[in-house]
Amino acid sequence: MADGENPAVTRFREYLRIKTVQPNPDYESCKNWLLDQAKEIGLSSQVFEYVKGKPIILLTWTGRDPELPAILLNSHVDVVPVFEDKWSCDPFEACKRENGDILARGTQDMKCVGASYLEAIRCLKDQDKQPCRTIHLSYVPDEEIGGYDGMKLFAKSEDFKKLNIGFALDEGIACSHDALKVFYGERTCWWIDVTTRGNTGHGSQFINDTAVSKLHRIINRLMGFRESQERLLEIGRHQNGRKYTLGDVTTINLTILEAGVQHNVIPQEAKASFDIRISPNVDLNDFKELLEKFIKTESDTTFEFAQYHGDNSCTSLDDNNVWWVTFRDFCDVRNISIEPEIFPAATDSRYLRELGIPALGVSYIKNTPVLLHDHDERLNENLFLEGIEFYTDLITHLANIQNI
Repeated sequence: MADGENPAVTRFREYLRIKTVQPNPDYESCKNWLLDQAKEIGLSSQVFEYVKGKPIILLTWTGRDPELPAILLNSHVDVVPVFEDKWSCDPFEACKRENGDILARGTQDMKCVGASYLEAIRCLKDQDKQPCRTIHLSYVPDEEIGGYDGMKLFAKSEDFKKLNIGFALDEGIACSHDALKVFYGERTCWWIDVTTRGNTGHGSQFINDTAVSKLHRIINRLMGFRESQERLLEIGRHQNGRKYTLGDVTTINLTILEAGVQHNVIPQEAKASFDIRISPNVDLNDFKELLEKFIKTESDTTFEFAQYHGDNSCTSLDDNNVWWVTFRDFCDVRNISIEPEIFPAATDSRYLRELGIPALGVSYIKNTPVLLHDHDERLNENLFLEGIEFYTDLITHLANIQNI
């Protein structure tokens, strides 16, 4: 323990120092650290490895009535790469400033949440407050690169089915003011590669139907749709008057362009890659037809998915969802402002909602700039400790619901 430092903060900083950074995360050291924590707290543990070298660690506290659907506290252990020259300290040293800010990759995304789960369960175990429902803590790999070898495989496994999950918590995002962002759904992520083929020849000529001219027209159509969605974000409002957020609209961004072999040769093939995030308000089949209309009107043109997810289910926020009502009322009693939104990017919760499991994404990060994937990512130790209290009480309420 650092001099005068809360032991929970010391353990958090230990976790941050494990270099689970993509593309070569140290999952082995992370696994060993988590298993040590489980043993110290008194939780049973299992390790599933559907892809070699990518362990999923499951920690379990069996409830008084294990036949009831269980609670899943999910977090991912991997973090994104850093540009070290842009950081004011080593991003994997978990340096702490005099004001209590802890700087490290993963402080916001999302080791703070995974560490808070452990500390919350530690508190409840110390108080001998065994919950009614079983609580599982899952620590999964590869979320930052799509979760295909992590939560996607886990959610489809027989191991997962045996857990009988009724509700899940996952990651949220920081909020710059005194509120918590709460995510009940997310935009569907499609990455597509568009390839056009056309006439070639000398670079000094006017040649019709070139690959690049076809691709240019496709890009213009997709960017025109993008502009319409950007305008909708500026003026759009929900029925309750709330202004649209990024998660309410669909974005299309051109991210990769490839064409050509030499300056004076017109290429016979051109390729463009797009990152598309589709609002849950959009029918996915209708949107796919729209894409085909934009793209396949050009002759000798194809597109394929580099990433595809065919479900955009959301967690219901009406009074029939006891999980949501419990969460909402819990925050209301404690005067915690919450802002329900659609997550603009993608999290592992999409694989849970696809199974019909209600899931909410929330990170206890208030009055803090959004710095996930950014330089000098940080979280103040006092806010981290406050978050432990939040999760301790919230988990207690959720895990003791008996009328479902």
